[in-house]
Amino acid sequence: MVNSTERHQFILNKVQKEGFIQVVDLCKELKVSSVTIRKDLKLLEDKNLLFRTHGGASVNNPYTVDKPVNEKEKLQAGEKTRIGAAAAQFIQPDDSVIIASGTTVLALAKAIKPTQRLSVVTSALNVAMELLQHEHVEVIQLGGIIRKTSSSITGTYAQNMLADFSCSKLFLGVDGIDLEFGLTTTSVVEAHLNRQMIKASQKVIVLSDSTKFGRRGFGRICGLEEANQIITDKGIPNHYVNQLEGMGIEVTIV
Repeated sequence: MVNSTERHQFILNKVQKEGFIQVVDLCKELKVSSVTIRKDLKLLEDKNLLFRTHGGASVNNPYTVDKPVNEKEKLQAGEKTRIGAAAAQFIQPDDSVIIASGTTVLALAKAIKPTQRLSVVTSALNVAMELLQHEHVEVIQLGGIIRKTSSSITGTYAQNMLADFSCSKLFLGVDGIDLEFGLTTTSVVEAHLNRQMIKASQKVIVLSDSTKFGRRGFGRICGLEEANQIITDKGIPNHYVNQLEGMGIEVTIV
């Protein structure tokens, strides 16, 4: 039986290698109880060596904070560009879609090159401005209160407008994807609007770079079962791919 020092080193090596570890797996590998593992994780978190999460631990802080949109654009810019280009391939001629807010869905807007009619409902001012340059795109801008950090519209006016639309797809940006807590954003009011977008769409396509996995924003949008597809980059942890596909969610890696 390994001693506590050896256990701690094993846990740290594993979380550094995999990014996320689960209590049940550590119990099996180290042949100790879940109580012991949870005590180990608390001690290591107290030393600022990892972050505890529901059912495990992560090398990254699972709680995301709000940042201005111009700051977010600079983060994982290459990954977002590739994700946006891949998402654009799912837009069909004469399609009617909803594009939510965020820098990854802005990358989608920049990648859209329509040659036939396309109708886009959006809450994001920067998405609307990007699409105005295309003569074949009809842009329906939701109205309401402008959330400055995301350059997007929120509030009951926007939610009520969505009741008048039925779209084939929703392209949704998120701040966090957690296996237990689901899809999240840093704003509760934006989460409420996103839920109305889901109701107005036949298919939900989540656009997220891999740094969002294992993280949680303040506002819960919905459970993972509401998502039909997730487009992300190759940095996504393997255990997330396995569990998401096991739930019937299509995972597209670019």
